[in-house]
Amino acid sequence: MFFTRFYYGILYFFLLIFEIIKACFDTLKRCKNGEIDPVIIEIKTILKRPISQTILANSITLTPGTLTIDIDSENCILITSAISPRDKKDIIPFEYYIQRMLE
Repeated sequence: MFFTRFYYGILYFFLLIFEIIKACFDTLKRCKNGEIDPVIIEIKTILKRPISQTILANSITLTPGTLTIDIDSENCILITSAISPRDKKDIIPFEYYIQRMLE
């Protein structure tokens, strides 16, 4: 079990770095073209543990163009702000890896 969690932790780390780089270019393009339409989105997460939810919220905040505003741990909801309307899967692509790593 330890090795499985460690494996998903490594995958999460590399996916997070990739998503940060990808979001940097997307945010740069949107700022240059003026395609900014900020929205606030409530995202229902599958993560139950507060530490998992916190890591997910920090991952969202680290990614340029998104920001976690609040966490409702009891209802498993993250309130996030995004620079443009996006799908849930585009904002939190690493939720599965965090679940496999910590839950």
